[in-house]
Amino acid sequence: MPPEKSGPSAGGGGPPDAEVRLRVDEALAAAARGADEPRAVPGALCAACARLLPVTGSSVSISGGKGVRMTWCASDRVAARLAELQYTVGDGPCQTALDRGVPVLACDLTQGPDLRRWPIFAHEAVGLGVRAVFSLPLGVSGAAVGTLDLYSEQAGGLAEPDLRVALWVRDAVTLALMNLQAARYGTPGGGTDADTEGEVASWVAASEAGHTEVYQAVGMVMVQLDVDPEQALDRLRARAYADGRTVSQVAREVLTRRLSFRPETDGGDPAGPYGGDPAGPYGGDPQGPRGEDGRDVR
Repeated sequence: MPPEKSGPSAGGGGPPDAEVRLRVDEALAAAARGADEPRAVPGALCAACARLLPVTGSSVSISGGKGVRMTWCASDRVAARLAELQYTVGDGPCQTALDRGVPVLACDLTQGPDLRRWPIFAHEAVGLGVRAVFSLPLGVSGAAVGTLDLYSEQAGGLAEPDLRVALWVRDAVTLALMNLQAARYGTPGGGTDADTEGEVASWVAASEAGHTEVYQAVGMVMVQLDVDPEQALDRLRARAYADGRTVSQVAREVLTRRLSFRPETDGGDPAGPYGGDPAGPYGGDPQGPRGEDGRDVR
């Protein structure tokens, strides 16, 4: 299935595909080898992705089930905040790519179909200085297990040669994730060396910490409000957005019992302010545009 996209893309040309693909593989392998410690490997891969393409930064998010994701790596602070933003508002190119299993290219978040399709996300992303986002699903056989998200400070699409490179980078990151799981659990092809497994587990565990906290917090909110998991996650997201915080931060408040939810019929206000920034979680106006026309972007 072709990628969803809108907006213009620049033309371009370059060396043969085989040469470029080899360069992609070598660059990512060198980035992994050059990391100072195992925990730095994911970030090094994301930084390498950004260098290989005409984008400002990149991140990789992994799905932990319906509605739950964790950020595996990010090339810079804005990329990390952008990934957390999509998780907090529960919408954006990343979520669409994950749901549909196809690349989603949002070429101009300041106007037109991209702004109408993801109004809250676009409003906050532009506040971060982001103008375009390209989300590529990770996985095999059509099953998306996460996304590679690229962002640019300039509006505009990816030229065909750059899109091919982005897809090769996506394939390489998918392979890295598969090898990671193999190394972690000692499955065939992943190696069973104890030191290697320990190094892999050390930074995988760190990446999964926030993911686990959200799951646990969802369970507590389900009990407090007598709702299903999706509704509980929606409550956490609403509270995070209203407070100018991330879902992970609010989850930690719930787990430490510094924050609890009460049913609205009991006078509770699950999505009300809680010492947050009235300007919104990422510098935007929390009362910004919230409607959506529901149209697909092709």
